[in-house]
Amino acid sequence: MTTVDDTAIRAIVARLARPHPSGGKVIERAAIVAEGDSAGQVVDWILGRAGRSEAAAPARGGGLHGARFTGTAREDGPPLRYILPAGVLD
Repeated sequence: MTTVDDTAIRAIVARLARPHPSGGKVIERAAIVAEGDSAGQVVDWILGRAGRSEAAAPARGGGLHGARFTGTAREDGPPLRYILPAGVLD
């Protein structure tokens, strides 16, 4: 794995980030994973700057396969998105 410098990671995060209702930025995990080898370093960069991961939404009950779901947030998989506080990329 190649180490990516801070400036390059900041550029990746700025390119992938979208506005979040909190005033900060949000990045989909899938977009980070698509970056390839640097994905782990990008996540570390986000978490190192007071970013947080966002768990999947609670499963909905009912429907044909509703009995399979517990109605609680998915805790067994990776987060779906990462949220950065306002001002991190300024």
